Amino acid sequence: MATSISAAGLSSSFHGSWGTSTHGEDYLMLVRSVPTRIRVGKPIRSMPVMKNVNEGKGIFAPLVVVARDVIGKKRFNQLRGKAIALHSQVITEFCKSIGADAKQRQGLIRLAKKNGEKLGFLA
Repeated sequence: MATSISAAGLSSSFHGSWGTSTHGEDYLMLVRSVPTRIRVGKPIRSMPVMKNVNEGKGIFAPLVVVARDVIGKKRFNQLRGKAIALHSQVITEFCKSIGADAKQRQGLIRLAKKNGEKLGFLA
């Protein structure tokens, strides 16, 4: 709002009153133009890639890759799952026999997984 003082007195570029500037047709148009809800799109996320960081590494990796190619990926994963489950059962029975608690058992299972990755069994 521009205000100036001249010989004729105080003049302003504001024409109207404060009371009517926020009511009436202008106010209704303003209210209708503002959305009541703002839609925000979901962020785009790429699907996580479940890939072994040690793929192709380890002494047994070439043997595992050849076996997977020969018997097929689906059947190979079924056999690998059964072998991992059997190994976990062996670890559990060992922990029961020595009196280890669940936390120690879980630690041994994690250690077996890390060793399997390093040796190439999970290639």
